[in-house]
Amino acid sequence: MGDHKEQPLRVGAAVRRRRRALELTLAVVAERSGLSVPFLSQIENERARPSRSSLEKVADALRTTAVELLAAADPACSVDVVVADALEPDPDEPRVRSLVRGHQQLHAMEFIGDHDAGREFQHRNDELMYVADGAVEVEAEGRAYRLGRGDTLYLTGGVRHRWRATVPDTRVIVVAVGEHIEAVQEGRR
Repeated sequence: MGDHKEQPLRVGAAVRRRRRALELTLAVVAERSGLSVPFLSQIENERARPSRSSLEKVADALRTTAVELLAAADPACSVDVVVADALEPDPDEPRVRSLVRGHQQLHAMEFIGDHDAGREFQHRNDELMYVADGAVEVEAEGRAYRLGRGDTLYLTGGVRHRWRATVPDTRVIVVAVGEHIEAVQEGRR
């Protein structure tokens, strides 16, 4: 087995590249995310690892998603194994785990527990949601869809949507074609 899968994910360089590409200062990102400039600087310089919620705040401030930042942080491999316990879960947050690392054409995430139903997503490309355990409610195109264990939902690119777990310990697998995935802020409809 190569060293690749044993290396911790380093997202700082990806955050810095994205911030600079948008020509934003750390102060602007701090204001947008609600995080401090020193903490953001520590993230960019790999002296701090953000929690999932902090990474999502940074991603929202940079008009992207945590998935994109993580993908940009990890080089592509032709073969890679993601070990089930590779990410240390934060006991105060739902578990989210990337099932595909690196800058790939495919993103796959596993969500366990609650999910921030206030976040609305819009993907340029298609997405598939599979409920492995529990149940979810998805809002898309003005309709609510209830999904249970084993159900799938397919969304074509460009459809704004949000979802929430309706049962404790729900486990959802979300697979999307790569490129750019954007989180849409609550007020921008």
